[in-house]
Amino acid sequence: MKETSNYIFGIRAAIEAIEAGKTIDKILVKKGLSSELYNELFKLVREKSIPFQYVPIEKLNRITRKNQQGIIAFVSSIDFTELENLIPHIYEKGETPLLLILDGITDTRNFGAIARSAECAGVNGIIIPAKGSAQITPDAIKTSAGALHIIPVCKVESLKKSLKYMMDSGIQIVAATEKSNKLMYDVNYIKPTAIVMGSEDTGISGEIIKFADELVKIPLKGKIASLNVSVAASVIIFEAVRQREFAEKK
Repeated sequence: MKETSNYIFGIRAAIEAIEAGKTIDKILVKKGLSSELYNELFKLVREKSIPFQYVPIEKLNRITRKNQQGIIAFVSSIDFTELENLIPHIYEKGETPLLLILDGITDTRNFGAIARSAECAGVNGIIIPAKGSAQITPDAIKTSAGALHIIPVCKVESLKKSLKYMMDSGIQIVAATEKSNKLMYDVNYIKPTAIVMGSEDTGISGEIIKFADELVKIPLKGKIASLNVSVAASVIIFEAVRQREFAEKK
């Protein structure tokens, strides 16, 4: 199998990776590609719901000029956890879930920095959508200081269905948005909680924010209107930690 960095190239190599159980973040496909082997690959792609994108050959050549046969597959650097297994496991350990949901975080360094803070704070897991999320590249892992090899990460096909599952599991959904009038300090994070952070450009999507039990904002006193999303996530996560630590000492 031909493999370089966090991607593999070639149709047969991609088929072998999928059949071996590797987690494929996405596949780039040369426009107009067609063959019997290609059809075999895409049968697997559809069965596994692997994201793919048709691109011009020039884009593939910028990644590698080796014999990629019009296919480059990006392989995840970590093993993902099933959300349906994670939440019962947290409860079975006698812990109160503290989860982080990332809606539209596409920058790998922001993702890595968020994971680092989350792991340091004892967050039980990070939930990301299969589409529209940062790839977990070696750069993301480096930025996370290795946290992405420790903290469980759940990649889900539908954030909406996952939010519904979390709510049915007794977990409150707290969404961070500057549009809220409620400060982040005015929410009880002692009970089971999932904190939602949105992209720095557009924030949390409207369809996701509808699921929130609480909308909170970070008080900002300066002239700049927003924090970097990795910093904002850290601020809210550690408010949850502060409340839980204080409650334990009572």
